Amino acid sequence: MLPTHGRYDYHPWPMRAAYTWPGETRLAVYLGINLEHFAFGEGLGAELAPDGPQPDVLNFAWRDYGNRVGAWRLIALLDELGLPATVLVNSAMYDYAPALVAAHRARGDEIAGHGRTNSERQSILPEAEERALIAESTAAILRHEGRAPRGWLSPWIAESRTTSDLLAEAGYAYTLNWCADDAPIWMRTRGGRLLAVPYPQEVNDIPAIVARKDGATQFADMIMEDFEERLLQVRDGRPQVMGIALHPYLVGQPYRMRQLRRALGHVAARRGVVWITTAGGVLDHVLSLPPGSIPGE
Repeated sequence: MLPTHGRYDYHPWPMRAAYTWPGETRLAVYLGINLEHFAFGEGLGAELAPDGPQPDVLNFAWRDYGNRVGAWRLIALLDELGLPATVLVNSAMYDYAPALVAAHRARGDEIAGHGRTNSERQSILPEAEERALIAESTAAILRHEGRAPRGWLSPWIAESRTTSDLLAEAGYAYTLNWCADDAPIWMRTRGGRLLAVPYPQEVNDIPAIVARKDGATQFADMIMEDFEERLLQVRDGRPQVMGIALHPYLVGQPYRMRQLRRALGHVAARRGVVWITTAGGVLDHVLSLPPGSIPGE
């Protein structure tokens, strides 16, 4: 037998239970906005020009553009279209750009945990240090937002063998780390169950634009084609969750913003046909469903 994680069992898609999202819809859509801060002169980070020597001013400044400019343009677009968001916050943002997090707070957006900084990976830490990282990030969100986050996305989606356990033990109710499904599934942890809410690794500007070098038009078309295909698929009665992962230093560039406006406008125009929500909204509705609706129960 191959080694296994033991977190969930195999559940064939055609054998899933049928249920609906609010408004008798079958497709839930949420935006995951990543607010990230990076160390200067060290650590990890996406690269516009790879392998530059430290201090790498070009790549640091390119990423910092998102916090200074791009994220504000993205907020204006969300306001224009009336779209909510789940904001995935590096806790370092509270010290570096508190006004930006406050602007999302004022919108009523959901704030979820995203580690301390994307300059580090939690997966390489000893368990006690990883627990401390989660606690530090969680405490910062609680202090500034007045409530603890319910969801978590690890920086670089990096998990140790105990990350899911540590999240459940820290009081988290859902994780976005496991991109194994198109619908929520319950995962087993030593601290109880943890809901895996689908988070995209395809309709995500980092792998699309940074890794695959897709253009702005390609990325916008990807969002719309994914959306339309899912609307066809959910006619089989099985609901889906579509996440759209966005990083302001990428989609906040003006030419990409123009294409993103086209794509998100296409989605927003189908409000009522689909349920536009947050990752936390998905969690809340799952908790209201009859037992047996979600795999892993």
